[in-house]
Amino acid sequence: MHRYRLITAFLLLGALAVPCVAQQESLLIGPGDLIQVNVMDTPEMEQQVRVTDDGSVPLAYIGSIHVAGQTPAAAAAIIRKALIEKKVMIHPQVAVRMQELATQDVSVLGQVHTPGTYSITTPQTILKVLSLAGGLTEAADRHVTIKRHTTSEEIRYYVSNNSEQALSNVVMVYPGDTILVARAPMVYVMGDVNRPGGYTIATNDERLSVMQVIAMAGSASKTAVQSHVRLIRTSEHGQVELPVHLDAIQKGKQPDVMLQANDIVYVPFSWMKNVAIASSSIASQTAGAAIYVAH
Repeated sequence: MHRYRLITAFLLLGALAVPCVAQQESLLIGPGDLIQVNVMDTPEMEQQVRVTDDGSVPLAYIGSIHVAGQTPAAAAAIIRKALIEKKVMIHPQVAVRMQELATQDVSVLGQVHTPGTYSITTPQTILKVLSLAGGLTEAADRHVTIKRHTTSEEIRYYVSNNSEQALSNVVMVYPGDTILVARAPMVYVMGDVNRPGGYTIATNDERLSVMQVIAMAGSASKTAVQSHVRLIRTSEHGQVELPVHLDAIQKGKQPDVMLQANDIVYVPFSWMKNVAIASSSIASQTAGAAIYVAH
């Protein structure tokens, strides 16, 4: 558990030292934002305006222009076109810059160590925002959903266990966005194992086999009947039981069995093995006592 947390923390915090990667998307203008409009070589056209509730900005010489949902570059193109159409300027070069964001909080919900609301004033990588929330828990689904504040668009990002993959296509999170980390699918190991319980399918390829989950459960006990392991799976027709010959899988005589969400692996207990082990232990203790008395 501690090793898992250290690896996750290293991966997330490592992203803080990496410069922001090239974005495939830009911050969108929304109601309440304050924007700066500049026109090259025309200082009298410089304006700072706040976006109204209907998504428009009142600009001198050209009136109200709708910019909500646009990137700063797209808004600049719209303003440039309006200046030309209204014959205010012939070849204006317009630049739009975000000065102040109306919403400066991002919400992180679900399977993180400290879910809540965090203040960010500029776009941040998804890995940095997750690190603000303490990183993913062991029960977290690595498919993270980001809901955009301005467009309600939902974006999926996979937090890979592989640092190179995780940092290669990092998604940006903007103020006002909501991040949801769902619970990962689980499988269960019951019966004669050292640590029975539920285990998440959190591998990079989202696959978990019978051998892997039994290893996670501390392996089968000495008294387990490895030739009669059962896989209990819920289907559309109800529960079905599939035989699993764990001993044959361990010897390479049969292929490992891949698990699905909510599968139950049951490892039966052998009373005969238990009696044999107990008898052997008693015999060893008796022999030891006899040797001691003889001396």
